[in-house]
Amino acid sequence: MNGKVCIVTGANGAVGQALATELARLGATVVMVCRNQERGDAARAEVMAATGNQSVELLLVDLSSQASIRRAVAEFLAWHNRLDVLINNAAIVTQQRTVTADRLEMMFATNHLGPFLMTNLLLDCLKASAPALVLTVTAPSTVALNFDDLQGAQHFDALRAFGATKMCNLLFTYELARRLAGTDVRANAVHPGLVKSNLMKEAPFFIRWFSRLVSGSPERGAATAVYLASSPEAASLTGKLFKDKKPIDSNAYSYDPAVQRRLWDVSTALVKMA
Repeated sequence: MNGKVCIVTGANGAVGQALATELARLGATVVMVCRNQERGDAARAEVMAATGNQSVELLLVDLSSQASIRRAVAEFLAWHNRLDVLINNAAIVTQQRTVTADRLEMMFATNHLGPFLMTNLLLDCLKASAPALVLTVTAPSTVALNFDDLQGAQHFDALRAFGATKMCNLLFTYELARRLAGTDVRANAVHPGLVKSNLMKEAPFFIRWFSRLVSGSPERGAATAVYLASSPEAASLTGKLFKDKKPIDSNAYSYDPAVQRRLWDVSTALVKMA
């Protein structure tokens, strides 16, 4: 990974910091995307201390804010003329329906629209750096989208809404891979499995307790994404969902091209992207 530039979002979280650490250990320049300056600085210092790699940078972004994403991408492009790996890792779970400054439901904005917008704004740089890779950390969700109430304004169930954002990640990945055909930029989704983290800190007690009981280490959760980013064996793989370094099938609904295109079109309108 020497000479390669990687972006990891949610990089001060459990899996995100493990991803940043392993990529830095392999010699990459790692741009850690974090929302909070203090936590981001601490995570960056830990990654550099653990790896001895001083080419670790902090980029402050609030993925629920489209203005923040646009500013951060402009800042990144002012620093770098290449991007080899983009890992959309950041995600949140909220128990109550809250609305962002863009008047969008918080989980939908952060978990789907944020990576959708950031990826699209960085596509030209990725194409210019090809071969390149977009990875989106998700789960094999089975939640079908309700396009008539995509953001839970009529009815909000926190876990279903979170599951819908994970379905959005799958639909986005498969549509992105199709649109990138012939560009030598790959797009894959990664299921890290249950990982010890703070992601479910707002979930009901039983879910938090059970998740902690059965979850693995952040390093194990990061291993598949690191493999896809660095292994020559994975260099031709695109449009797939991976777990434990192997392709797995997602729900049949996620493979529907009509649903994928519809979500892409709705998302394009919501982020005001031509």
